[in-house]
Amino acid sequence: MTNNFELFKAKMQAEELEPIVINSFKYLYNKLAAGESGNLSRTEIDQPADDRLIMYKDLPDGEKAPLDKLAVIKLNGGLGTTMGLDKAKSLLKVKDEYTFLDIIALQMIRLRELKHITVPLLFMNSFNTSDDTLSYLAKYNELKTNGLPLDFLQNKFPKVIKDSLYPLEMADDRLNWNPPGHGEIYMVMKKTGVLDLLLEKGYKYIFISNSDNLGAVADGRILQYMAEEDIPFIMEVCHRTEMDKKGGHLAQDKNGKLILRESAQCPEEEINEFQNIDFYKYFNTNNLWVNLPALEQKLCDNENFLQLTPIMNQKKVDGTPVIQLETAMGSAINVFEESRAVVVERERFVPVKKTNEFLAVRSNAYVIDDSWQIKLKKGRTDAPQIQLDERYYKTVNDFDERMNNNYPSLENCEALSIKGDVHFGKNVVIKGIVKVTASQPSVLENMELSDENLKLD
Repeated sequence: MTNNFELFKAKMQAEELEPIVINSFKYLYNKLAAGESGNLSRTEIDQPADDRLIMYKDLPDGEKAPLDKLAVIKLNGGLGTTMGLDKAKSLLKVKDEYTFLDIIALQMIRLRELKHITVPLLFMNSFNTSDDTLSYLAKYNELKTNGLPLDFLQNKFPKVIKDSLYPLEMADDRLNWNPPGHGEIYMVMKKTGVLDLLLEKGYKYIFISNSDNLGAVADGRILQYMAEEDIPFIMEVCHRTEMDKKGGHLAQDKNGKLILRESAQCPEEEINEFQNIDFYKYFNTNNLWVNLPALEQKLCDNENFLQLTPIMNQKKVDGTPVIQLETAMGSAINVFEESRAVVVERERFVPVKKTNEFLAVRSNAYVIDDSWQIKLKKGRTDAPQIQLDERYYKTVNDFDERMNNNYPSLENCEALSIKGDVHFGKNVVIKGIVKVTASQPSVLENMELSDENLKLD
């Protein structure tokens, strides 16, 4: 198919995007134009070798962790459109009266108090989230430290019409662009000067995680292991459950290097196997640890952006099939020799992607500990497995209307399934495995449900 890169170059130059951004797009677009699918078949990968997997319990105690050389970065570019939001998702009140941003800020302030070290916190925002985020965080004056910025911004890529490989040209220009995926964080750190500034001020390591993962706190044990073993890149992984089967899984390429495969990179005929949690046992939490001098060297060797595995994300815009060219930051595990994966416990992965996870975290199954980490209540080993009918619970507004702040007690709940238009009143206790099915709008209140299948007509 014809390579139309020059059209995209002109479009990006008109938006005053910098040459490094254009070059990173060109790398991905050229692969698309050459006929590459971006897919990774099972014939190209193997299970990760045992010597590349480190169990968290086997790590050092963290007492000698070089926290004074660590910076923390939160990915905060998302609007939470999956949950019906149109502002930074991190502004959502997620536990009691605290937003994601409150909890992240308080986690960092508490870490500094406990360790007597000022670990810097930075956010990678998008143009959609930067103003709201910085405005909200203004109440935490102590967050900004050591002359480092509190945030830096993602870029944007033009969408590609699937059939012609031309730029999409819709009347509403916002529809013509997509985020490049969080894999561009490494290039953006270089482009904005953040990487150089961190190195100049003596920082050697960064811990990156999603702002909607409230279990992702800086961990001295992982950092000490990274420093002592001189590991350039660490990905935290967890054992997959049914709730994780659509997320990216860990594998190994035929050269013996660890690799991340996202669902968008899986051939359609292998989807069932991709989602087999007994076959592909580990998923990426997107908690990543990176050695900054090693990153600087890789960028220097590759024109200031990492040549990550392309993700050719197929979408439709007003009926027109398009391709969004993206990369995932976890795929950098394949770029660094001697990278490792640390198998962590579930408490380091508490995401809120949909309203079912929102309910779990808001309920009494989770508590906030003294370090402001969101953790399962004492005695629980697994999060309650929750399924909510997306016809009635897809958006936060739908969720709030049906919960009305009457969150059921889930501290002894193993699994909860809601099918139908079910509203909650006061004093509802769920224990064990409970399924509620309603054929018409119904209200649950003043009841205890324990290991039962309740049908409401």
